[in-house]
Amino acid sequence: MTYSGAVKVGGPADVHELKDLMISKVAVGSMNNNAYLLRCRDTGEQLLIDAAAEPHTLLTLIGDGGVASVLTTHRHGDHWQALQEVVDATGARTLAGRYDAEGIPVPTDVLLEDGDTVRVGRVELTARHIVGHTPGSIVLVYDDPHGHPHVFTGDCLFPGGVGNTFGDADAFVSLLRDVEEKVFAPLPDESWVYPGHGDDTTLGDERPHLAEWRERGW
Repeated sequence: MTYSGAVKVGGPADVHELKDLMISKVAVGSMNNNAYLLRCRDTGEQLLIDAAAEPHTLLTLIGDGGVASVLTTHRHGDHWQALQEVVDATGARTLAGRYDAEGIPVPTDVLLEDGDTVRVGRVELTARHIVGHTPGSIVLVYDDPHGHPHVFTGDCLFPGGVGNTFGDADAFVSLLRDVEEKVFAPLPDESWVYPGHGDDTTLGDERPHLAEWRERGW
């Protein structure tokens, strides 16, 4: 079936089948958080992005093969409520941005810097450090050699705008600048965006609105 990225809490995962990578998206918790399970099709190794809530749901998604790593996109509590339970059940190593790790109560094994490589089996992704929604948010980019890029944006970019900066004008300027320079500038319109909540989008759908976002200030 064609992947849409439209999932709901209590519903099934939606699976995006790429040549080298399988991406399973599921919605969990009271804040409709998205969690993404990435599986290398060659080795079977798996990485989970945001153990946000509902550990049973996430462990069922992971399955008997286990998960090697769990990456937390940023420090906000709705993105790590199930992290301890998933780590306890699987022994997975934890990854997070260097400047957000202190705000995550589960110890971080790998502190990510801008430009670091994150591996899942034979697949490589690139971590981009984005400042504004939090001091150390991580956007993860998979530049698919067989197609267009895939971008896991956490709460930095959504359909219709960048993430919440809670009325902090300087944080908004920083967030928009980083998203423009590190996401929109180097990546093509076809790039698929997987946000931390809600439906997916593409950079092409959002790019025409950058000036509008800058003008409105959120």
